[in-house]
Amino acid sequence: MGLLKPERTDSAPHPRKEPRFPEPLSRENLKKVFAGCADYMERRVYLHGDAGRTVTVCYLLGMTRNERLSDYVLRPLAQDPALSRVAEEELFSLLQYGALYNLAANRRTTLDEVVNDLILGSCALFFPGQKDALTLPVPTEEKRSVGEPENEPALKGVRESFVESIRTNTAMVRRHLKAPELKIREHIVGRRSRTMVDVLYLDGIADPATVERVGRRLDDVDIDGVEAAGNIEEYLVDHLNTPFPTMPYTQRPDRFCQALLEGRVGVMADGLPFAWMLPGTIDQFFKTGQDRAFHWMTASALNVIRWLCALATILIPGLYIALVTFHPEAIPVKLALSIVAAKQEVPFSTVFEVLIMLLAFEVLQEAGLRLPSPIGATVSILGGLVVGNAAVEAHIVSPAVLIAVAIAGVAGYAMPSQDFAAALRLWRFLLAILASAAGLFGLAAGCAALIYHLASLETFGVPYLAPFTNGAGEPRGHPNLLRPPLPRMKWRDGARHTLNRRNQR
Repeated sequence: MGLLKPERTDSAPHPRKEPRFPEPLSRENLKKVFAGCADYMERRVYLHGDAGRTVTVCYLLGMTRNERLSDYVLRPLAQDPALSRVAEEELFSLLQYGALYNLAANRRTTLDEVVNDLILGSCALFFPGQKDALTLPVPTEEKRSVGEPENEPALKGVRESFVESIRTNTAMVRRHLKAPELKIREHIVGRRSRTMVDVLYLDGIADPATVERVGRRLDDVDIDGVEAAGNIEEYLVDHLNTPFPTMPYTQRPDRFCQALLEGRVGVMADGLPFAWMLPGTIDQFFKTGQDRAFHWMTASALNVIRWLCALATILIPGLYIALVTFHPEAIPVKLALSIVAAKQEVPFSTVFEVLIMLLAFEVLQEAGLRLPSPIGATVSILGGLVVGNAAVEAHIVSPAVLIAVAIAGVAGYAMPSQDFAAALRLWRFLLAILASAAGLFGLAAGCAALIYHLASLETFGVPYLAPFTNGAGEPRGHPNLLRPPLPRMKWRDGARHTLNRRNQR
């Protein structure tokens, strides 16, 4: 007789079984759920040494903290003399409301509830003759210690970074913002992963409609698990057909708290060491945690440099192709003669040279990121010096092309957000191709298409270009390219629907 095949459940787009475990709550059924799990443990305890009265403790090894389980649960069960004198019907209530040294004790009536509590780090107590179970949270606190942010170095500011534990992250936010108006709403995302995702906002400042929209979209996410940032981002954003990021994120608690004070809504996911700030506008991807730490003149100059670097990284390759191929009369005579002299022995066209060098730059960057740090640095030096110099000496590319591509590549590294820099690199290729087809006209048409694309983006009802327009229906607070002195910044940044626009007297 052949083995029975399990019934397929793919008739629906994503079938859901509710409840997941319909069997009645019992220790035997709980053991069947975790059958084949080496970390599932059971411990029978005599109440105050009375062999006639027992309780069974069930837990998952590694999810609970052994010292807390032994001291706060097992020790009172084995040593409290009051437990041996009460009747059976009173024992459950006595343990739930005071005999055990634990902050919480939950009475559970279904198998689903007990299974979920054990996975989250609780232990379950089963009593003979009782249909219900008692679960006590005793989770382990093993996690990565709080360190310095790697992607956002702190030159003049706090030196702590978010970690993978969501409760550690919310505690850091609480320490920075000691305001009872800070609200934290918890959502569970992922059928299998059961990931906690928190929505944080300041009541009385953040737009309630944005808070509700974020929570509604999180509740609508129906996937198996949340193991990467894209599992959250691509389900919350309004536009998927764009390379530009619309959900800025940060590793720094101080920058995250500043976003909350501006009226934004924060999102955190358990297991991810960063937090998102919504709604996202284009100016957020040019800001750093040091903008309010430096003098306002220095901060303004650095911000202008970042915007100029963004223009340089996206325009220089296409501009070089357009001028050399279609408009040589626009180049100064001495520079034009130098470019022609260097290009005489190069057998390839200008377009081919630029595209090959751009591709080589991307390959070297990807190789440097994927390899371990010592090898990655070696690959970068080898590619930048040896390969680039060898390509010029072999007359595969001209020195002017190498310089133009290098300037464009280095300018892209000035972006605080590498997600935004990656989007600029994609448009850099497109503008280079348009410039090779129609010269400056093609480059101008590509820039117009880019501006049109950015103007069409929207995040939670706020235009992507809101810092430069009143399209959100709210007046702008102050300029975004130049930061005024902090005492003069009377209004919250940008154009968004906040309940309280003024941030200081």
